[in-house]
This record gives sequence, C-alpha cells and structure tokens, in this order.
Amino acid sequence: MERVRLVDTGVAIEGEFEPPALAQLTEEDQIFVAAFVRCHGSIKQMEKYFGVSYPTIKNRLNRVGEMLPFAEIQTEPEEEAGPEPPKGPSTTELLTSLEKGDRTVQQVLDELKKAKGGAK
Repeated sequence: MERVRLVDTGVAIEGEFEPPALAQLTEEDQIFVAAFVRCHGSIKQMEKYFGVSYPTIKNRLNRVGEMLPFAEIQTEPEEEAGPEPPKGPSTTELLTSLEKGDRTVQQVLDELKKAKGGAK
C-alpha cells in the first residue's frame, strides 16, 4: 500500500500504484530531462549547459531513454469504413529493391505513385 500526500493542499491518496516513469528517475536524471526540454532538444545547448561533449550527452540520453517507456498516442477510433486496403512496400523497401536490381527506376516510381493514389 502506497500513500502520497500533496503538501500544499493536504490531500492524500492511498492505494497500490507506481509513480510515473519520469518520477522514478533519479533526481539527477530528472534535471537532465528537464534541461533537455528547456533546450528544445538541442544537444549543442546541452553541451554548453553541462560542460560535456556531444557523445556524453548522447550516451546519457540513450541511457535515460532506455528507462522510459515509449509513449503510445491513442487516436480516436475511425468510423467503420470497411477493411483497410493492403499497403504496398515502403519507400525504404522500394529503394532497397532498386539498389539490389530487383526493380527498375520506373517500377519504383509507379509503386510510389500508386501509394499516393496517383496512377494505377
């Protein structure tokens, strides 16, 4: 059983729960994340702020990122429109197949047009 009390209001909450992922970070990592947000994600600004190198910032971002779950964004359910049409290969897959010689430039262009709803 956990108990959390908000000092300013005197409100207390009891139950079985875990604090959010950001609250589970160390104080030092929380400060790092807050600074990253305040720097608008600029690693150059982070280097200046903390007085460390780019690789140090990147390593720390990677370490902190591994501790945080990926945020999933829930979208509104779409109205019933029937089954989704099958999707073709991704742009990366098309370019890879072009590079391997499995498709011609024209075939890749045709696939890209089809994916955008252009030519059939």
